[in-house]
Amino acid sequence: MSVTLSLIAANVLVTLVTLYAAPKLFEKFMMIPYRVIRENSWYELISSGFVHAGLGHLFLNMFVLFFFGLVLERSIGQEHFIGLYFTGLIVSSLPSLYKHKDNPEFATVGASGAVESVLFGFIMLFPLDPIYIMFIPIGIPAIIFGILFLVYSVYASKKEGKINHEAHIAGAIWGFLYLIIFVPNTIDHFLSVFGLI
Repeated sequence: MSVTLSLIAANVLVTLVTLYAAPKLFEKFMMIPYRVIRENSWYELISSGFVHAGLGHLFLNMFVLFFFGLVLERSIGQEHFIGLYFTGLIVSSLPSLYKHKDNPEFATVGASGAVESVLFGFIMLFPLDPIYIMFIPIGIPAIIFGILFLVYSVYASKKEGKINHEAHIAGAIWGFLYLIIFVPNTIDHFLSVFGLI
């Protein structure tokens, strides 16, 4: 079984259990930076990525993971894919951990940061492949989609809201960096796509 499908199954199972069968686990698994720092509950940087605020939140993350994860997993191998996903969970949690370390009211959940790492890992390898967005009939080159997504996320992060845009930004940047640092020939491949080498 692919790592992507295993991660999707784990996310679905943990989310459904914590939402409907064991709500106390939901509270235990979410990341509360105030608690992480004071109680050394560092596992929350990982566990929070397997619980979601609702079925819509879960579906959106797993939808993106399914379509981009399967391709990226085949391209970089299962070991690198596991490394990317779990380091993506951790790295994408760091901005919130720092920003909200003194705010006992802040909590965050969801696999979005790791999913953005996967999406942007895909963009790094397939920058000219079209990405389709609902209700837009033409594909947007992946690299253009990535730039627009980051610009929007930076803009949206300036406003208060329930979406953790800082995690999206950090996860996206880490998707690029992980491939550049750990996956051989990534930069050469990226440049060759544009005919630069």
